[in-house]
Amino acid sequence: MNKFKRVALIGRSAHQQAVETISRLIDYLRDQGLEVWIEDEIADVSEFSGLPHCALEHIGQKVDLAIVVGGDGSLLGASRALARFDTPVLGINRGTLGFLTDIRPSEAIEKVGQALRGEVTEEQRSLNSVEVIRDEQVIARANALNDVVLHKGQSARMLGFDLCIDDQFVYSSRSDGLIVSTPTGSTAYALSAGGPIMHPGLDAIVVVPMFPHTLTSRPLVVPGNNVLRLRLQNSSSASPQISCDSQVQIKFQAGDEIQIRKHPNALTLLCPSDHSFYEACRSKLDWASRLGGQ
Repeated sequence: MNKFKRVALIGRSAHQQAVETISRLIDYLRDQGLEVWIEDEIADVSEFSGLPHCALEHIGQKVDLAIVVGGDGSLLGASRALARFDTPVLGINRGTLGFLTDIRPSEAIEKVGQALRGEVTEEQRSLNSVEVIRDEQVIARANALNDVVLHKGQSARMLGFDLCIDDQFVYSSRSDGLIVSTPTGSTAYALSAGGPIMHPGLDAIVVVPMFPHTLTSRPLVVPGNNVLRLRLQNSSSASPQISCDSQVQIKFQAGDEIQIRKHPNALTLLCPSDHSFYEACRSKLDWASRLGGQ
C-alpha cells in the first residue's frame, strides 16, 4: 500500500534531462493510482499539459510528497517553500555534486517506489531564518537550508561588524563577511571557507569568518537554539548584502541589526534506507583516496 496519495514533481523546464526523468516518473506515479501535481516552472512543457499545477510557494498545501528532480540548488529552493507545510521531500540528482539529491536517475523509479511504500529513512534537516531590523522594525526576512551569508557586495573593502550570541558579546570583526551555516550547509560554502563538517543530525549552528583580518579568527560551533545578532559598523561598502542559499539576496546598511536563529520548522528529507552520510563524504569529497592510485 502506498504511503502517499498526492505527489508533486519539481524541476526546471530548461533542463531536458530533468524533464525526461520527470516524464518517466509521471507515468509511473499514474500507474500507481496517485494524483500527480507539477509546479508552475514545468507546466509549460507540452507533454505535461493537463496536469494540475501551482506555484512552488503553495504546492506544499496540495500534496503529501514532493519529488525534486535536479541539483542541490533545486532542492534548496524547494525546501524553503515546503518546510513550513511539513511536506517530505525526495531528491533525484540531475545536477553535479548531489549531496542532497543523491538518487541517480537510473534508480529513480526503484527509489520512488520504496518511498511510496515507506521503505526510506526520514531525516529532519534544520533551516536558519534571518531578519533585518531597522529602527525596531523588521524590514526583511528569509530562510536558508544551507547558509545565511553576510558579505560586502561589490565593494573591495572589508566589512566591520559586531557579533553577539544570546545577548553576549562575542567579538568585533573585520573581514569579507560571515557564513552562518546549518549542519546541512557545512559541506557547502562553509566548508570552502575552512569550516568544519557537521553531521546533519546535529542541533547546532556554525559561524565561519570569510578572510578575517585577524588570523586568530576561527570557525565557531554553537548550540542550535542560540540567537545570533550582528550589527554592521560604519562601512564604505556601497551595497552590503545577505545571501540565503546563494538564491535570495537582501540588502542592508550600517546600523541595521541582523538576527539569525533556527527556523521553527524543519525539512523532512527522505533518503534511501541504505544512505550513509559518511559514504557520501567519501564519494563526493574524495575522502581516503589512495596515494599514487594504489
